[in-house]
Amino acid sequence: MNLRPFFAELKRRNVYKVAVAYGVVAWLLIQVATQVFPFFEIPNWAVQLVIVLLVFGFPVAMVLAWAFEITPEGIKREGSAVPNELRTRRTGRKLTATIVIIAAAATGVMLFRILPAPSVDEKGKKTAPALPIEGNAIAVLPFENLSDDQGNGYFVSGIRDEILTSLAQLRDLVVRSRTSTQKYQSHPGDLEELGRELGVATVLEGSVQKADDDVLINVQLIDTRGRNQLWAQSYRRTVKDIFSVQGEVAQQVADALKIKLAPAQAQRLRVPPTTNPVAHDLFLRGHAFGAHADERSLEKKIELLQEAVKEDPHYAMAWGDLAGAYLTIADAYRAPLEVLGPMREAALKSVQNDDGAGVGHIWLGAVSMLYDRNFPLAKHELERAVELGPNSSDAHRWLGWYRARVEGDFVAGRAEVQRARALDPSYTWPLMFECLIALARGDYEAALQLAEQVMEVDPHFFYDVDPLANVYSAMGRWQDAVTRYESLPTGTLTRPNFQLAICYVHTGESDRARRILSDLEALSRQRYVDQAHLAAIYAALNEKDKAFAALDQACADRSARVSTPRFYQWLEPLFNDPRFATLEYKVNHSVLTAPSEKNP
Repeated sequence: MNLRPFFAELKRRNVYKVAVAYGVVAWLLIQVATQVFPFFEIPNWAVQLVIVLLVFGFPVAMVLAWAFEITPEGIKREGSAVPNELRTRRTGRKLTATIVIIAAAATGVMLFRILPAPSVDEKGKKTAPALPIEGNAIAVLPFENLSDDQGNGYFVSGIRDEILTSLAQLRDLVVRSRTSTQKYQSHPGDLEELGRELGVATVLEGSVQKADDDVLINVQLIDTRGRNQLWAQSYRRTVKDIFSVQGEVAQQVADALKIKLAPAQAQRLRVPPTTNPVAHDLFLRGHAFGAHADERSLEKKIELLQEAVKEDPHYAMAWGDLAGAYLTIADAYRAPLEVLGPMREAALKSVQNDDGAGVGHIWLGAVSMLYDRNFPLAKHELERAVELGPNSSDAHRWLGWYRARVEGDFVAGRAEVQRARALDPSYTWPLMFECLIALARGDYEAALQLAEQVMEVDPHFFYDVDPLANVYSAMGRWQDAVTRYESLPTGTLTRPNFQLAICYVHTGESDRARRILSDLEALSRQRYVDQAHLAAIYAALNEKDKAFAALDQACADRSARVSTPRFYQWLEPLFNDPRFATLEYKVNHSVLTAPSEKNP
Protein backbone atom coordinates (compact mmCIF):
# COMPACT_ATOMS: atom_id res chain seq x y z
CA MET A 1 0.00 0.00 0.00
CA ASN A 2 1.39 3.39 -1.05
CA LEU A 3 1.12 5.83 1.91
CA ARG A 4 2.96 8.64 0.16
CA PRO A 5 -0.24 10.43 -1.00
CA PHE A 6 -1.62 10.22 2.57
CA PHE A 7 1.46 11.85 4.09
CA ALA A 8 1.47 14.46 1.32
CA GLU A 9 -2.12 15.30 2.23
CA LEU A 10 -1.16 15.60 5.93
CA LYS A 11 1.49 18.10 4.89
CA ARG A 12 -0.89 20.02 2.60
CA ARG A 13 -3.46 20.35 5.39
CA ASN A 14 -0.72 21.57 7.81
CA VAL A 15 -1.42 18.70 10.22
CA TYR A 16 2.31 18.35 10.97
CA LYS A 17 2.64 22.01 11.86
CA VAL A 18 -0.48 21.93 13.99
CA ALA A 19 0.98 18.94 15.89
CA VAL A 20 4.23 20.82 16.55
CA ALA A 21 2.34 23.97 17.53
CA TYR A 22 0.10 21.97 19.87
CA GLY A 23 3.11 20.35 21.53
CA VAL A 24 4.84 23.69 22.09
CA VAL A 25 1.67 25.36 23.40
CA ALA A 26 0.95 22.39 25.69
CA TRP A 27 4.46 22.49 27.11
CA LEU A 28 4.18 26.25 27.68
CA LEU A 29 0.84 25.84 29.46
CA ILE A 30 2.30 23.16 31.74
CA GLN A 31 5.21 25.44 32.65
CA VAL A 32 2.89 28.33 33.37
CA ALA A 33 0.62 26.12 35.48
CA THR A 34 3.48 24.79 37.60
CA GLN A 35 4.79 28.32 38.18
CA VAL A 36 1.58 30.34 38.61
CA PHE A 37 -0.80 27.90 40.32
CA PRO A 38 1.23 27.62 43.55
CA PHE A 39 1.39 31.43 43.78
CA PHE A 40 -2.42 31.53 44.02
CA GLU A 41 -2.41 28.45 46.29
CA ILE A 42 -4.23 26.37 43.65
CA PRO A 43 -3.88 22.70 44.69
CA ASN A 44 -1.50 20.34 42.90
CA TRP A 45 -4.31 18.29 41.38
CA ALA A 46 -5.18 21.28 39.17
CA VAL A 47 -1.77 21.04 37.50
CA GLN A 48 -2.33 17.32 36.97
CA LEU A 49 -5.75 18.07 35.45
CA VAL A 50 -4.18 20.52 32.96
CA ILE A 51 -1.71 17.83 31.87
CA VAL A 52 -4.43 15.19 31.43
CA LEU A 53 -6.64 17.57 29.39
CA LEU A 54 -3.73 18.51 27.15
CA VAL A 55 -2.90 14.83 26.53
CA PHE A 56 -6.49 13.99 25.57
CA GLY A 57 -6.75 17.20 23.53
CA PHE A 58 -3.91 16.19 21.20
CA PRO A 59 -5.87 13.67 19.06
CA VAL A 60 -8.81 16.09 18.96
CA ALA A 61 -6.53 18.81 17.60
CA MET A 62 -5.19 16.45 14.95
CA VAL A 63 -8.72 15.53 13.78
CA LEU A 64 -9.70 19.20 13.61
CA ALA A 65 -6.53 20.05 11.66
CA TRP A 66 -7.45 17.35 9.12
CA ALA A 67 -11.10 18.31 8.86
CA PHE A 68 -10.85 22.14 8.80
CA GLU A 69 -8.76 24.73 7.01
CA ILE A 70 -7.97 28.33 7.92
CA THR A 71 -9.02 30.69 5.08
CA PRO A 72 -9.32 34.50 4.77
CA GLU A 73 -13.07 34.01 5.21
CA GLY A 74 -12.55 32.07 8.45
CA ILE A 75 -12.29 28.41 9.43
CA LYS A 76 -14.06 26.14 6.94
CA ARG A 77 -14.51 22.41 6.52
CA GLU A 78 -11.91 20.96 4.21
CA GLY A 79 -14.43 19.86 1.63
CA SER A 80 -16.20 23.23 1.41
CA ALA A 81 -13.00 25.29 0.87
CA VAL A 82 -11.86 25.88 -2.71
CA PRO A 83 -8.40 24.31 -3.20
CA ASN A 84 -5.77 27.03 -3.39
CA GLU A 85 -2.05 26.21 -3.23
CA LEU A 86 -1.06 29.83 -2.45
CA ARG A 87 -3.51 30.00 0.45
CA THR A 88 -2.21 26.71 1.78
CA ARG A 89 1.37 28.03 1.75
CA ARG A 90 0.29 31.26 3.49
CA THR A 91 -1.53 29.27 6.15
CA GLY A 92 1.59 27.16 6.63
CA ARG A 93 3.76 30.25 7.01
CA LYS A 94 1.37 31.68 9.60
CA LEU A 95 1.50 28.43 11.57
CA THR A 96 5.31 28.41 11.35
CA ALA A 97 5.49 31.99 12.66
CA THR A 98 3.10 31.09 15.46
CA ILE A 99 5.22 28.08 16.42
CA VAL A 100 8.40 30.22 16.51
CA ILE A 101 6.77 32.88 18.72
CA ILE A 102 5.31 30.33 21.13
CA ALA A 103 8.59 28.39 21.25
CA ALA A 104 10.44 31.61 22.13
CA ALA A 105 7.97 32.28 24.93
CA ALA A 106 8.33 28.71 26.18
CA THR A 107 12.12 29.02 26.14
CA GLY A 108 11.84 32.20 28.20
CA VAL A 109 9.70 30.43 30.80
CA MET A 110 12.15 27.52 30.90
CA LEU A 111 15.13 29.82 31.43
CA PHE A 112 13.24 31.68 34.15
CA ARG A 113 12.74 28.39 35.94
CA ILE A 114 16.20 26.89 35.64
CA LEU A 115 18.50 29.89 36.01
CA PRO A 116 19.10 30.47 39.75
CA ALA A 117 19.14 34.25 39.98
CA PRO A 118 20.16 35.35 43.46
CA SER A 119 17.36 36.67 45.61
CA VAL A 120 17.48 39.96 47.46
CA ASP A 121 16.38 40.37 51.04
CA GLU A 122 14.58 43.34 52.56
CA LYS A 123 17.88 45.15 53.13
CA GLY A 124 18.96 44.80 49.54
CA LYS A 125 21.59 42.17 50.33
CA LYS A 126 21.99 39.29 47.90
CA THR A 127 21.20 35.89 49.32
CA ALA A 128 22.06 32.42 48.10
CA PRO A 129 19.91 30.95 45.32
CA ALA A 130 17.26 28.43 46.29
CA LEU A 131 18.31 24.80 46.35
CA PRO A 132 16.55 22.20 44.19
CA ILE A 133 13.94 20.48 46.33
CA GLU A 134 14.72 16.82 46.98
CA GLY A 135 11.66 14.68 47.63
CA ASN A 136 13.41 12.71 50.36
CA ALA A 137 14.98 15.76 52.06
CA ILE A 138 13.89 16.91 55.51
CA ALA A 139 14.82 19.74 57.86
CA VAL A 140 14.37 19.57 61.63
CA LEU A 141 13.52 23.09 62.79
CA PRO A 142 14.46 24.48 66.23
CA PHE A 143 11.99 23.22 68.82
CA GLU A 144 9.94 25.73 70.80
CA ASN A 145 10.62 25.94 74.53
CA LEU A 146 7.25 25.93 76.30
CA SER A 147 8.75 25.46 79.77
CA ASP A 148 8.08 28.05 82.46
CA ASP A 149 11.80 27.93 83.19
CA GLN A 150 13.51 29.36 80.10
CA GLY A 151 16.76 28.01 81.49
CA ASN A 152 15.68 24.68 80.00
CA GLY A 153 16.69 25.92 76.54
CA TYR A 154 19.71 23.58 76.51
CA PHE A 155 17.36 20.64 77.14
CA VAL A 156 14.97 21.63 74.33
CA SER A 157 17.81 22.20 71.86
CA GLY A 158 19.45 18.91 72.86
CA ILE A 159 16.29 16.84 72.36
CA ARG A 160 15.86 18.33 68.91
CA ASP A 161 19.50 17.57 68.01
CA GLU A 162 19.17 13.96 69.20
CA ILE A 163 16.09 13.50 66.98
CA LEU A 164 18.02 15.01 64.07
CA THR A 165 20.93 12.62 64.73
CA SER A 166 18.57 9.62 64.71
CA LEU A 167 16.98 10.76 61.42
CA ALA A 168 20.42 11.25 59.89
CA GLN A 169 21.06 7.51 60.27
CA LEU A 170 18.33 6.74 57.71
CA ARG A 171 20.09 6.14 54.41
CA ASP A 172 17.06 6.88 52.22
CA LEU A 173 16.54 10.27 53.83
CA VAL A 174 18.52 13.48 53.19
CA VAL A 175 18.68 15.44 56.44
CA ARG A 176 19.73 19.08 56.54
CA SER A 177 22.07 19.69 59.43
CA ARG A 178 21.54 21.74 62.57
CA THR A 179 23.61 24.70 61.40
CA SER A 180 21.49 25.29 58.29
CA THR A 181 18.17 25.23 60.17
CA GLN A 182 19.20 27.06 63.34
CA LYS A 183 18.35 30.51 61.95
CA TYR A 184 14.69 29.63 61.39
CA GLN A 185 11.86 29.99 63.88
CA SER A 186 10.12 27.04 65.48
CA HIS A 187 7.00 27.71 63.37
CA PRO A 188 8.02 29.75 60.29
CA GLY A 189 5.28 31.59 58.44
CA ASP A 190 6.24 30.68 54.88
CA LEU A 191 7.05 26.98 54.76
CA GLU A 192 7.11 26.95 50.97
CA GLU A 193 9.86 29.59 50.91
CA LEU A 194 11.78 27.70 53.61
CA GLY A 195 11.51 24.53 51.54
CA ARG A 196 13.00 26.31 48.53
CA GLU A 197 15.82 27.85 50.57
CA LEU A 198 16.84 24.52 52.12
CA GLY A 199 15.83 22.28 49.22
CA VAL A 200 13.58 20.12 51.42
CA ALA A 201 10.15 18.63 50.82
CA THR A 202 9.26 18.20 54.51
CA VAL A 203 10.04 19.82 57.85
CA LEU A 204 9.74 18.50 61.37
CA GLU A 205 8.46 21.05 63.87
CA GLY A 206 8.26 20.51 67.60
CA SER A 207 7.96 21.87 71.09
CA VAL A 208 9.19 20.73 74.49
CA GLN A 209 7.67 21.51 77.86
CA LYS A 210 9.67 20.48 80.93
CA ALA A 211 8.43 20.86 84.50
CA ASP A 212 10.67 19.26 87.12
CA ASP A 213 11.04 15.64 85.93
CA ASP A 214 8.01 15.65 83.61
CA VAL A 215 8.54 16.23 79.90
CA LEU A 216 5.98 16.75 77.12
CA ILE A 217 7.27 16.63 73.54
CA ASN A 218 5.04 17.50 70.56
CA VAL A 219 6.23 16.94 66.99
CA GLN A 220 4.61 17.24 63.59
CA LEU A 221 5.79 16.47 60.06
CA ILE A 222 4.68 18.97 57.41
CA ASP A 223 4.89 18.98 53.61
CA THR A 224 6.48 22.31 52.62
CA ARG A 225 4.84 22.32 49.19
CA GLY A 226 1.23 21.69 50.15
CA ARG A 227 1.51 22.76 53.81
CA ASN A 228 -0.20 19.50 54.72
CA GLN A 229 0.42 17.82 58.06
CA LEU A 230 1.71 14.34 57.28
CA TRP A 231 2.03 13.08 60.84
CA ALA A 232 1.92 14.35 64.41
CA GLN A 233 2.50 12.80 67.83
CA SER A 234 2.83 13.78 71.49
CA TYR A 235 5.18 12.04 73.92
CA ARG A 236 4.75 12.37 77.68
CA ARG A 237 7.79 11.12 79.56
CA THR A 238 9.92 11.69 82.63
CA VAL A 239 13.63 12.53 82.45
CA LYS A 240 14.33 8.91 83.48
CA ASP A 241 12.60 7.33 80.49
CA ILE A 242 13.01 9.96 77.77
CA PHE A 243 15.92 8.22 76.08
CA SER A 244 13.92 6.27 73.48
CA VAL A 245 11.92 9.23 72.13
CA GLN A 246 14.37 10.21 69.39
CA GLY A 247 14.36 6.69 67.98
CA GLU A 248 10.56 6.50 68.10
CA VAL A 249 10.24 9.80 66.25
CA ALA A 250 12.71 8.71 63.57
CA GLN A 251 10.83 5.44 63.08
CA GLN A 252 7.46 7.17 62.76
CA VAL A 253 8.81 9.80 60.39
CA ALA A 254 10.16 6.98 58.22
CA ASP A 255 6.74 5.35 58.28
CA ALA A 256 4.99 8.60 57.35
CA LEU A 257 7.36 9.12 54.41
CA LYS A 258 7.04 5.44 53.41
CA ILE A 259 10.74 4.76 53.94
CA LYS A 260 11.39 1.07 54.53
CA LEU A 261 14.06 0.46 57.14
CA ALA A 262 16.40 -2.48 57.13
CA PRO A 263 16.11 -4.62 60.28
CA ALA A 264 19.53 -3.43 61.48
CA GLN A 265 18.49 0.22 61.05
CA ALA A 266 15.26 -0.31 62.96
CA GLN A 267 17.16 -2.06 65.73
CA ARG A 268 19.62 0.85 66.09
CA LEU A 269 16.75 3.29 66.48
CA ARG A 270 15.42 1.24 69.38
CA VAL A 271 18.70 1.39 71.32
CA PRO A 272 19.04 4.65 73.32
CA PRO A 273 22.51 6.27 73.51
CA THR A 274 22.33 6.21 77.33
CA THR A 275 19.89 5.32 80.08
CA ASN A 276 21.59 7.44 82.73
CA PRO A 277 19.55 10.64 83.30
CA VAL A 278 22.44 12.48 84.99
CA ALA A 279 24.87 11.68 82.16
CA HIS A 280 22.21 12.65 79.62
CA ASP A 281 21.60 16.03 81.25
CA LEU A 282 25.34 16.75 81.45
CA PHE A 283 25.73 15.79 77.79
CA LEU A 284 22.90 18.12 76.74
CA ARG A 285 24.44 20.97 78.75
CA GLY A 286 27.84 20.40 77.17
CA HIS A 287 26.38 19.95 73.70
CA ALA A 288 24.71 23.37 74.01
CA PHE A 289 28.17 24.97 73.80
CA GLY A 290 28.67 23.41 70.36
CA ALA A 291 28.07 26.65 68.47
CA HIS A 292 30.78 28.52 70.40
CA ALA A 293 34.47 28.25 69.49
CA ASP A 294 35.91 30.68 72.03
CA GLU A 295 38.36 29.33 74.58
CA ARG A 296 36.11 29.68 77.65
CA SER A 297 33.14 27.95 75.99
CA LEU A 298 35.33 25.06 74.86
CA GLU A 299 36.76 24.68 78.36
CA LYS A 300 33.25 24.55 79.85
CA LYS A 301 32.09 22.09 77.21
CA ILE A 302 35.03 19.77 77.95
CA GLU A 303 34.35 19.98 81.68
CA LEU A 304 30.67 19.01 81.30
CA LEU A 305 31.38 16.19 78.86
CA GLN A 306 34.08 14.79 81.12
CA GLU A 307 31.47 14.61 83.89
CA ALA A 308 28.99 12.95 81.49
CA VAL A 309 31.35 10.12 80.55
CA LYS A 310 32.31 9.71 84.19
CA GLU A 311 28.63 9.11 84.98
CA ASP A 312 28.24 6.74 82.01
CA PRO A 313 31.59 5.42 80.68
CA HIS A 314 29.74 3.72 77.79
CA TYR A 315 28.12 6.93 76.45
CA ALA A 316 29.54 6.89 72.91
CA MET A 317 27.89 10.14 71.81
CA ALA A 318 29.37 12.03 74.75
CA TRP A 319 32.83 10.57 74.11
CA GLY A 320 32.57 11.68 70.47
CA ASP A 321 31.56 15.22 71.39
CA LEU A 322 34.42 15.34 73.89
CA ALA A 323 36.94 14.30 71.21
CA GLY A 324 35.63 17.03 68.90
CA ALA A 325 35.96 19.65 71.66
CA TYR A 326 39.55 18.64 72.35
CA LEU A 327 40.39 18.79 68.65
CA THR A 328 38.87 22.28 68.36
CA ILE A 329 40.76 23.66 71.34
CA ALA A 330 44.07 22.17 70.16
CA ASP A 331 46.35 24.42 68.11
CA ALA A 332 44.02 27.42 68.53
CA TYR A 333 44.32 27.67 72.32
CA ARG A 334 46.33 24.66 73.54
CA ALA A 335 49.53 22.97 72.50
CA PRO A 336 48.52 19.78 70.66
CA LEU A 337 50.70 17.57 72.88
CA GLU A 338 48.88 18.98 75.93
CA VAL A 339 45.53 17.54 74.84
CA LEU A 340 46.46 14.83 72.31
CA GLY A 341 46.28 11.99 74.85
CA PRO A 342 42.75 12.71 76.13
CA MET A 343 41.66 13.69 72.60
CA ARG A 344 42.68 10.33 71.17
CA GLU A 345 41.27 8.44 74.16
CA ALA A 346 37.87 10.13 73.76
CA ALA A 347 37.71 9.25 70.05
CA LEU A 348 38.69 5.64 70.72
CA LYS A 349 36.17 5.30 73.55
CA SER A 350 33.42 6.57 71.27
CA VAL A 351 34.26 3.94 68.64
CA GLN A 352 34.70 1.18 71.18
CA ASN A 353 31.32 1.78 72.80
CA ASP A 354 29.36 2.15 69.55
CA ASP A 355 31.19 1.09 66.44
CA GLY A 356 28.00 1.62 64.43
CA ALA A 357 27.84 5.37 65.14
CA GLY A 358 29.78 7.67 62.83
CA VAL A 359 30.74 10.34 65.36
CA GLY A 360 33.63 8.43 66.94
CA HIS A 361 35.03 7.44 63.55
CA ILE A 362 34.99 11.08 62.38
CA TRP A 363 37.08 12.31 65.28
CA LEU A 364 39.40 9.29 65.39
CA GLY A 365 40.05 9.87 61.68
CA ALA A 366 40.67 13.59 62.22
CA VAL A 367 43.03 12.98 65.16
CA SER A 368 44.91 10.33 63.18
CA MET A 369 45.34 12.67 60.20
CA LEU A 370 46.22 15.95 61.95
CA TYR A 371 48.17 14.89 65.02
CA ASP A 372 49.06 11.18 65.05
CA ARG A 373 50.04 11.31 61.34
CA ASN A 374 48.69 7.80 61.03
CA PHE A 375 47.31 8.33 57.55
CA PRO A 376 46.16 4.74 56.80
CA LEU A 377 44.09 4.72 59.99
CA ALA A 378 42.74 8.20 59.19
CA LYS A 379 41.57 7.03 55.75
CA HIS A 380 39.93 3.90 57.16
CA GLU A 381 38.08 5.78 59.90
CA LEU A 382 36.86 8.64 57.72
CA GLU A 383 35.61 6.30 54.99
CA ARG A 384 33.86 4.30 57.69
CA ALA A 385 32.30 7.50 59.06
CA VAL A 386 30.82 8.37 55.65
CA GLU A 387 29.55 4.80 55.23
CA LEU A 388 27.80 4.93 58.61
CA GLY A 389 26.61 8.54 58.31
CA PRO A 390 25.79 9.43 54.71
CA ASN A 391 23.88 12.45 56.05
CA SER A 392 26.79 13.67 58.15
CA SER A 393 28.22 16.92 56.84
CA ASP A 394 31.21 16.51 59.18
CA ALA A 395 31.99 13.03 57.85
CA HIS A 396 32.04 14.19 54.21
CA ARG A 397 33.96 17.35 55.10
CA TRP A 398 36.76 15.54 56.92
CA LEU A 399 37.03 12.82 54.28
CA GLY A 400 37.31 15.55 51.63
CA TRP A 401 40.00 17.24 53.72
CA TYR A 402 41.91 13.94 53.85
CA ARG A 403 41.58 13.32 50.10
CA ALA A 404 42.94 16.77 49.28
CA ARG A 405 45.60 17.18 51.96
CA VAL A 406 47.04 13.70 52.28
CA GLU A 407 46.33 12.07 48.90
CA GLY A 408 46.60 15.29 46.88
CA ASP A 409 43.39 14.36 45.06
CA PHE A 410 41.81 17.79 44.83
CA VAL A 411 38.93 16.65 42.61
CA ALA A 412 37.79 13.89 44.97
CA GLY A 413 38.43 16.12 47.98
CA ARG A 414 36.35 18.94 46.59
CA ALA A 415 33.53 16.55 45.65
CA GLU A 416 33.29 15.33 49.26
CA VAL A 417 33.34 18.86 50.63
CA GLN A 418 30.64 19.91 48.16
CA ARG A 419 28.51 17.04 49.46
CA ALA A 420 29.06 18.41 52.96
CA ARG A 421 27.92 21.82 51.71
CA ALA A 422 24.77 20.34 50.19
CA LEU A 423 23.90 18.74 53.52
CA ASP A 424 24.70 21.90 55.48
CA PRO A 425 24.33 24.97 53.20
CA SER A 426 24.69 27.49 56.03
CA TYR A 427 27.80 26.03 57.66
CA THR A 428 31.00 28.00 57.04
CA TRP A 429 33.56 25.21 57.47
CA PRO A 430 32.66 23.16 54.35
CA LEU A 431 32.89 26.41 52.37
CA MET A 432 36.24 27.26 53.97
CA PHE A 433 37.61 23.76 53.34
CA GLU A 434 36.58 23.97 49.68
CA CYS A 435 38.15 27.43 49.43
CA LEU A 436 41.47 26.11 50.78
CA ILE A 437 41.36 23.14 48.40
CA ALA A 438 40.76 25.50 45.46
CA LEU A 439 43.78 27.56 46.57
CA ALA A 440 45.97 24.47 46.80
CA ARG A 441 45.11 23.50 43.23
CA GLY A 442 45.70 27.09 41.99
CA ASP A 443 42.06 27.83 41.14
CA TYR A 444 42.15 31.36 42.55
CA GLU A 445 38.91 32.63 41.00
CA ALA A 446 36.92 29.78 42.52
CA ALA A 447 38.70 30.30 45.83
CA LEU A 448 37.78 33.99 45.83
CA GLN A 449 34.11 33.21 45.16
CA LEU A 450 34.08 30.66 47.98
CA ALA A 451 35.78 33.09 50.38
CA GLU A 452 33.10 35.67 49.57
CA GLN A 453 30.42 33.07 50.32
CA VAL A 454 32.06 32.32 53.67
CA MET A 455 31.81 35.97 54.62
CA GLU A 456 28.21 36.18 53.40
CA VAL A 457 27.23 33.29 55.67
CA ASP A 458 29.25 34.60 58.63
CA PRO A 459 30.66 38.15 58.30
CA HIS A 460 32.73 37.58 61.47
CA PHE A 461 34.35 34.30 60.42
CA PHE A 462 38.05 34.15 61.26
CA TYR A 463 40.36 31.23 61.99
CA ASP A 464 44.13 31.67 61.61
CA VAL A 465 43.59 33.88 58.56
CA ASP A 466 40.88 36.04 57.07
CA PRO A 467 39.30 34.10 54.16
CA LEU A 468 39.41 36.99 51.67
CA ALA A 469 42.88 38.19 52.67
CA ASN A 470 44.15 34.63 52.41
CA VAL A 471 43.02 34.43 48.77
CA TYR A 472 44.42 37.88 47.98
CA SER A 473 47.79 36.74 49.35
CA ALA A 474 47.81 33.60 47.21
CA MET A 475 47.00 35.74 44.15
CA GLY A 476 49.85 38.11 44.95
CA ARG A 477 47.45 40.97 45.70
CA TRP A 478 49.44 41.91 48.76
CA GLN A 479 48.18 45.45 49.21
CA ASP A 480 44.57 44.26 48.96
CA ALA A 481 45.33 41.70 51.68
CA VAL A 482 46.88 44.39 53.91
CA THR A 483 43.88 46.66 53.37
CA ARG A 484 41.55 43.80 54.23
CA TYR A 485 43.38 42.95 57.47
CA GLU A 486 43.61 46.58 58.55
CA SER A 487 39.87 47.06 57.98
CA LEU A 488 38.79 44.11 60.15
CA PRO A 489 36.60 45.08 63.14
CA THR A 490 38.37 45.68 66.43
CA GLY A 491 38.75 42.44 68.34
CA THR A 492 38.91 40.17 65.29
CA LEU A 493 42.67 39.72 65.67
CA THR A 494 43.18 38.40 69.19
CA ARG A 495 46.94 38.04 68.66
CA PRO A 496 49.53 39.37 66.18
CA ASN A 497 48.70 37.86 62.80
CA PHE A 498 51.41 35.99 60.91
CA GLN A 499 49.83 36.44 57.48
CA LEU A 500 49.61 40.21 57.88
CA ALA A 501 53.35 40.15 58.62
CA ILE A 502 53.94 38.22 55.36
CA CYS A 503 51.89 40.82 53.47
CA TYR A 504 53.93 43.64 55.00
CA VAL A 505 57.13 42.01 53.71
CA HIS A 506 55.73 41.97 50.17
CA THR A 507 54.52 45.58 50.34
CA GLY A 508 57.95 46.84 51.40
CA GLU A 509 57.13 47.27 55.11
CA SER A 510 59.54 44.73 56.55
CA ASP A 511 59.93 46.71 59.78
CA ARG A 512 56.25 46.22 60.56
CA ALA A 513 56.58 42.53 59.70
CA ARG A 514 59.49 42.16 62.13
CA ARG A 515 57.49 43.83 64.89
CA ILE A 516 54.73 41.23 64.46
CA LEU A 517 57.36 38.49 64.43
CA SER A 518 58.88 39.83 67.64
CA ASP A 519 55.46 40.02 69.30
CA LEU A 520 54.68 36.41 68.35
CA GLU A 521 58.05 35.22 69.67
CA ALA A 522 57.38 37.00 72.97
CA LEU A 523 53.87 35.51 73.14
CA SER A 524 55.28 32.00 72.52
CA ARG A 525 57.20 32.28 75.78
CA GLN A 526 53.89 32.73 77.63
CA ARG A 527 51.54 30.35 75.78
CA TYR A 528 51.36 28.10 72.76
CA VAL A 529 52.05 29.69 69.36
CA ASP A 530 52.19 27.50 66.25
CA GLN A 531 55.81 27.61 65.09
CA ALA A 532 54.65 26.98 61.52
CA HIS A 533 53.32 30.55 61.55
CA LEU A 534 56.72 31.90 62.60
CA ALA A 535 58.34 29.78 59.88
CA ALA A 536 56.10 31.41 57.28
CA ILE A 537 57.23 34.90 58.34
CA TYR A 538 60.88 33.85 58.28
CA ALA A 539 60.35 32.37 54.81
CA ALA A 540 58.90 35.66 53.54
CA LEU A 541 61.92 37.49 55.01
CA ASN A 542 64.19 34.97 53.21
CA GLU A 543 65.66 33.79 56.53
CA LYS A 544 65.40 30.13 55.60
CA ASP A 545 67.61 28.71 58.37
CA LYS A 546 65.31 30.21 61.00
CA ALA A 547 62.27 29.10 58.98
CA PHE A 548 63.35 25.46 58.99
CA ALA A 549 64.32 25.62 62.66
CA ALA A 550 60.78 26.81 63.41
CA LEU A 551 59.30 24.06 61.21
CA ASP A 552 61.34 21.43 63.03
CA GLN A 553 59.90 22.72 66.29
CA ALA A 554 56.38 22.70 64.82
CA CYS A 555 56.95 19.09 63.76
CA ALA A 556 58.00 18.16 67.30
CA ASP A 557 54.97 20.05 68.70
CA ARG A 558 52.66 17.93 66.45
CA SER A 559 51.31 21.05 64.72
CA ALA A 560 48.31 20.18 62.57
CA ARG A 561 49.65 22.33 59.75
CA VAL A 562 52.91 20.42 59.55
CA SER A 563 51.09 17.11 59.05
CA THR A 564 50.76 18.15 55.37
CA PRO A 565 53.02 21.22 55.04
CA ARG A 566 52.96 21.48 51.24
CA PHE A 567 49.22 22.21 51.40
CA TYR A 568 49.80 25.75 52.73
CA GLN A 569 50.83 28.34 50.15
CA TRP A 570 52.45 30.60 52.75
CA LEU A 571 55.26 28.04 53.05
CA GLU A 572 55.82 28.05 49.27
CA PRO A 573 59.19 29.92 49.42
CA LEU A 574 60.58 26.79 51.11
CA PHE A 575 59.15 24.12 48.80
CA ASN A 576 62.20 23.79 46.54
CA ASP A 577 64.72 23.70 49.36
CA PRO A 578 66.03 20.12 49.96
CA ARG A 579 65.34 20.59 53.66
CA PHE A 580 61.62 20.73 52.91
CA ALA A 581 61.68 17.20 51.49
CA THR A 582 63.58 16.15 54.61
CA LEU A 583 60.83 17.70 56.75
CA GLU A 584 58.13 15.83 54.83
CA TYR A 585 60.04 12.57 55.27
CA LYS A 586 60.28 13.22 59.00
CA VAL A 587 56.53 13.93 59.20
CA ASN A 588 55.64 10.75 57.30
CA HIS A 589 57.85 8.68 59.62
CA SER A 590 56.68 10.13 62.91
CA VAL A 591 53.47 8.14 63.27
CA LEU A 592 52.04 7.84 66.74
CA THR A 593 50.33 4.46 66.86
CA ALA A 594 47.07 4.64 68.75
CA PRO A 595 45.96 1.76 70.97
CA SER A 596 43.70 -0.77 69.28
CA GLU A 597 40.11 0.35 69.04
CA LYS A 598 38.83 -3.23 69.00
CA ASN A 599 38.79 -3.80 72.72
CA PRO A 600 36.46 -1.63 74.83
